Amino acid sequence: MGMRYPSNSLNHPIPSVADIPPSPGPQRSLRHEDKRGFLQKLAEFIHPGPDSKDELIETLAEAEDNDIINAESRVMLEGVIRIADMTAGDVMVAAPRMDVLDIHAPYDELLHLVIDTAHSRFPVYEGETENIIGILLAKDLLKLQRAPELNIRALLRPATFVPESKGLNDLLREFRGNRNHLAIVIDEFGRLAGLITIEDVLEEIVGEIEDEFDVVEDDGDIFALADSTWRVSGDTSIERINESFGLKLAVDDFDTIGGLIAHTMGHVPKRGEVHELDGLRFVVLHTKGGAVKWFKVLPTPLVD
Repeated sequence: MGMRYPSNSLNHPIPSVADIPPSPGPQRSLRHEDKRGFLQKLAEFIHPGPDSKDELIETLAEAEDNDIINAESRVMLEGVIRIADMTAGDVMVAAPRMDVLDIHAPYDELLHLVIDTAHSRFPVYEGETENIIGILLAKDLLKLQRAPELNIRALLRPATFVPESKGLNDLLREFRGNRNHLAIVIDEFGRLAGLITIEDVLEEIVGEIEDEFDVVEDDGDIFALADSTWRVSGDTSIERINESFGLKLAVDDFDTIGGLIAHTMGHVPKRGEVHELDGLRFVVLHTKGGAVKWFKVLPTPLVD
């Protein structure tokens, strides 16, 4: 009796790879996913990802050093990460520094304040400054020029109130959703704490947002006006003040004229406050974020 060969013997050659039908799609997909998962695990083992926000920020700095992202992108990404832990109370303009309008003030007085501060929205109060009854848009105030008989109360928009503990992420989402770009901040006892705008939140991400009162770098920060006065930025260096006005102010303790005047006065100057210094009168025109943005400067009047 002859020897029998198994089915894969020489009498029945082993099929080639090309002869083997492909395996069903789901099995191939499963093998591929398993393989990819292994590579991902291997990469994470060799280069573990950040375990905290601080490590993530350090990773962004390394990405900038390696030219993966530029400096502007890193700053914005860091801002996005940091605001997750920030609240309205961290960014708000405190109540003493708020520019508010009295509902019973004459039209000319309201218009003067709007022009001087150059805000687009103003909280309006009645009686006490803490009694905010609405928000007035500067453009709506112009309607009174055509129709003086209008009641300013009819022009007010509803005020939005948020607690100091309100997270900036949530607040930004609400600003985008309701198109109301200013909110009144109250403390835990329901008292007025300050105000916050969408610009304040965005500046935590993208940095300072320049407006018509901001100076472009290298364009200068001291401007001669037609009435023989000057408009001077609060962050103008002491050296430049000395050079431009022929003064001899000490430059050791303070870098800017705004910092020097705030220290001398003992508080952050408010709009309209006046400080005299070495023969010059500094009138506060515009404040922002707890600092003077612009002064009007003129010679101190001579006393007979």
